[in-house]
Amino acid sequence: MRSSTPIQAFILGASFETENMGVSALAAGAIKSLLYQFPQAEISLLDYARESKVCSVRIGQVDVQIPVVNMRFSKRLYLSNNVVLLIAIAIIARIIPAKRLSQWVIGRNKVLRDLSKAIVCLSVAGGDSFSDIYGLGRLIYVSLPQVLVLLLGKRLILLPQTIGPFKSRSAKLIARFIMTRASRIYARDYLSVKVAEPCIDSENGNGKVRFCYDLAFVLDSLPPRHMKVVGLPNYQSGRSPLVGVNVSGLLMMGGYTKANMFGLKTSYASLVRAMVDHMILEEESNVLLIPHVFGTDVNSESDLVACERVYQELKSVHGDRIGFVSSRHNQSEIKKIIGSCDFFIGARMHACIAALSQNVPAVALAYSDKFKGVMETLGVDRLVVDPRNMDEEEVLKALSSAYKERGAIRRELERKMPEVRSTVLNLFAFLNPSQGELQSWADEALPLPT
Repeated sequence: MRSSTPIQAFILGASFETENMGVSALAAGAIKSLLYQFPQAEISLLDYARESKVCSVRIGQVDVQIPVVNMRFSKRLYLSNNVVLLIAIAIIARIIPAKRLSQWVIGRNKVLRDLSKAIVCLSVAGGDSFSDIYGLGRLIYVSLPQVLVLLLGKRLILLPQTIGPFKSRSAKLIARFIMTRASRIYARDYLSVKVAEPCIDSENGNGKVRFCYDLAFVLDSLPPRHMKVVGLPNYQSGRSPLVGVNVSGLLMMGGYTKANMFGLKTSYASLVRAMVDHMILEEESNVLLIPHVFGTDVNSESDLVACERVYQELKSVHGDRIGFVSSRHNQSEIKKIIGSCDFFIGARMHACIAALSQNVPAVALAYSDKFKGVMETLGVDRLVVDPRNMDEEEVLKALSSAYKERGAIRRELERKMPEVRSTVLNLFAFLNPSQGELQSWADEALPLPT
């Protein structure tokens, strides 16, 4: 049952001030699910940013204003919103025996004063960064805000995300510290459930780890305010099937190490060209290259740069049969564009989720186990192709098989998606406190004097 209780919540590890539309999709999905259960909720983002601001996000037919409380991750430890300084102040406040003095210490800092109003804090860690797959530095980066809210005595809920792997001893210690103290943990795939459970004290962790589908499955799809497609003049004519191909700038540059970080068996650039050739020449479809991470820096992980590069290489070969989306779009607009395709191939997880959630058959080009995990929850893990252990010929064969089966896949998704959306929208049904419970939750933390 939906609640009229006003609840104050902070979302950690998701932002609208990012080039990555997957991260923005998670933020929007979390906000939509929380407002579905608590229409009167007051929601803020706790984010690494240079300034505080108010973001506007469309949820259904309403523009929702979301304040951003900004922290800094910097060597300049003297900054009042440096996350290390904030943690130090929270530790001091926690060990002070006099409650009023402890409250005074917290109240002297604006970020901590804002956080003190929260009843619950919700962490999504970018969807897949609560792990050391991208290095220990990334894990520390997303973990520090979680440590901060725990030190403030706030209830922390880990929203649906990929958890682990944790390969190093340091990563395992960080994960154990957070997950043992979190109120509830949601994993978006079954493997993550198995990874999380051993990290928690069995005496206190019974039933703490739960499964829920990815938050982006409930993201709204909205028509683009403006859209520019270079090439492919007749892409909306419907005369030929339209295949969307999301080209990953991250894979194109070889990962963050720029040296085949994910251990692909074949050149990603060569594989993309082969896939486009196959879909146009063998499957007689048109191809629209679609970015899901934006940016114009040629040395960054921008999908937009990668899509343009592929288009420039292949336009002389395929002419009007290939094009790319050159305009910038938000998370809901790019979802709408993906939804216009008859078939989709994605190297970004949330680009694939944007397709699947609109019943568009999608093949996920995996560079980590998270792809198979999420697709498995939908019963379509056969649509994962893994270039870490498949060569070019095997990938093309799998694409051809999925493309021929696209009608059956669409019907399968049409049956599955209502249950998926309902599960995500009801994510916070368990969190239905009375006013008295809200007061007790606040008293347990380090609140400011009224």
